[in-house]
Amino acid sequence: MGGGTGGEALAFWVREPGAGEIRRSTLPGRRPDEVIVRTLRSGVSRGTESLVFSGRVPRSQHDAMRAPFQDGDFPGPVKYGYLNVGVVEDGPSRLLGRTVFCLHPHQTAYVVPATAVTVVPDDVPVARAVLAGVVETAVNALWDAGPLVGDRVAVVGAGAVGCSVARLLARIPGVTVTLVDVDPGRAPVATTLGADFALPDRAEGGRDLVFHTSATSAGLQASLELLAAEGTVIELSWYGDAATSVSLGGAFHSGRLAVRASQVGTVSPARRGRRTTGDRLALALELLRDPAFDCLLTGESPFETLPDVMPRLVSRTLPALCHAVTYDTVEVPCSA
Repeated sequence: MGGGTGGEALAFWVREPGAGEIRRSTLPGRRPDEVIVRTLRSGVSRGTESLVFSGRVPRSQHDAMRAPFQDGDFPGPVKYGYLNVGVVEDGPSRLLGRTVFCLHPHQTAYVVPATAVTVVPDDVPVARAVLAGVVETAVNALWDAGPLVGDRVAVVGAGAVGCSVARLLARIPGVTVTLVDVDPGRAPVATTLGADFALPDRAEGGRDLVFHTSATSAGLQASLELLAAEGTVIELSWYGDAATSVSLGGAFHSGRLAVRASQVGTVSPARRGRRTTGDRLALALELLRDPAFDCLLTGESPFETLPDVMPRLVSRTLPALCHAVTYDTVEVPCSA
């Protein structure tokens, strides 16, 4: 692929809801303002990618849910994903040979504008760097919420996003954070992240803030019930086409409770005038110098097995927080 002449790559596609396949694609020739990246690792964002793989993106959200370098359309065939770490094999001298993060689907190599990649700090391991998009979501959520020193906070849903939110909160002086999940096996993860842990029926209420990430009606209901008067739930869940029900009786009106959506597609209004999406992603990579995030890396499999692995991740027969895809056994086919 050297010399900007293009070449070939392999990519994972959702052929139709519930079925994936590996496809060969031709890379375009590199323009002067572009880079050719060879993928080292990618990550499966299980919540969103499960909805995409299952064909559950609502028609009204087809445009809003497009990934930056998606090919095809929902429900399929579609090439989707946004957690990719690779090495620049051709491009501007300042990027040549650098390890970079890109919001690109699962693919062995790709050509993108140089502005679409962010350099990974030298002391952030490649394996951990795949979490950049997840931590970026957590950064945006904290910008939306504006937690204060001394706040009592709960995070309902101990998936990769919820755990990342908990870790960032735990680093704020005086903040007490409890990770709430139905799986007691998440307790050791919470300890590593510097948070307390509770099952939903054991979680202590009176919280100034609650971040909800479980994508279930029960989780949203529990989040509201954990709030102190005039507290706020920051809703990070994406439900796809699933109906959501919640009871707004009880303390919802008398306590003047609030539910606010947080969505990573744009920078939080609290920082939009002073930060770009590039700034936010660079900050996420800086925060990944923290080795505590390694506990979110709970499995990996070779790229060529993705058509078999993705259904298992979606059905949760293969449990994972962030499942990594490795590329070291893949031979990238190149044109002569």
